[in-house]
Amino acid sequence: MAIDLHDASLHHGQVRALDAINLRVEQGERVAIIGPSGAGKSSLLHLMATAIQPSAGRLALFGEQPWQLSGRARQRLRARVGLVHQAPPLPPRQRVVTAVLAGRLGQWGIVRGLFNLLYPTDVPGVRQALAELGLADKLFVQCGQLSGGQLQRVGIARVLYQRPDLLLTDEPVSAMDPVLADHSLALLNRHAQASGVTLVASLHAVELALAHFPRVIGIREGQVVFDSPAEAVSPQMLDALYANEHLASPPLQEPAAVLTVQIPRC
Repeated sequence: MAIDLHDASLHHGQVRALDAINLRVEQGERVAIIGPSGAGKSSLLHLMATAIQPSAGRLALFGEQPWQLSGRARQRLRARVGLVHQAPPLPPRQRVVTAVLAGRLGQWGIVRGLFNLLYPTDVPGVRQALAELGLADKLFVQCGQLSGGQLQRVGIARVLYQRPDLLLTDEPVSAMDPVLADHSLALLNRHAQASGVTLVASLHAVELALAHFPRVIGIREGQVVFDSPAEAVSPQMLDALYANEHLASPPLQEPAAVLTVQIPRC
C-alpha cells in the first residue's frame, strides 16, 4: 500500500480544507484528482507528501506513519516521495542542470549534495531527462530565463531524475499549451508504468485526467465525491462535482494527439 488515509482532516485556522478523507492507493496505481477551485486538491497532495500534518485522522505511506517517526526517519521516507509543484520553487539564478540534480539531494549525503551544487557530476543524466521534455538545449540556462511552461517541465524533469517510489504532481501542466500538456502527462505515465511508481496527479483539465489516468477521484469542499475508473465517469457525475460553480464545469474535449515530431517550446 503506497498511500492510506483514514479519516484524515486538515484545517487552516477556521477554514476546513479536508474533511475526514478515507482513501487508499496501491503501489503502482495511477490516479487523477479533479474538482473545482478551492476543493482541497492541493491540500490533499501536500498532505500525501508529508509537507503538512493532518489536523485529525491518520496518514500512512508505504506502511509507515510519518508523524510517528523520528525526524531523520521521516526525512528518509520523504526521499521516496517526489512532488511536482504547479509553480516550481526554483531560484531565478539557479541553472537548470542544478535544479534537476537537486531532485536527488534527499538520497545523497551532504558532501555530495554540496559538491553537485558547484560542479554538476551527472550532466548526461540530466540532459537525458530534459531531452524527453524538449529542453535539452536549456541545460545551462538560468531558471529565471524560462517561461512558465518551461519551468513546469524542468520541475517534471527534476522528479523523473529523482526516481521516487511515489510521484505526486499538483497541476503540473497548467502553464503548457495542449500539445505539451498531453505529451508531459503521457511521459509521466510511461515512466510510472515502466518502473512501478505510484502516480497521483491533481488536474484542472478533466479531459486530460480521463485520457491519461485509469482511476479518477472527484474532490469537492474537502470531501471525496466519487472514486471511479475513468471509463465510468459520466457527465452527470461531473455536473454534480462542479455544480453551482460560477463557471461551467470543464467541457470534455478530445485529447491532443500524441507527439510524433519535435516538441515546440513555450
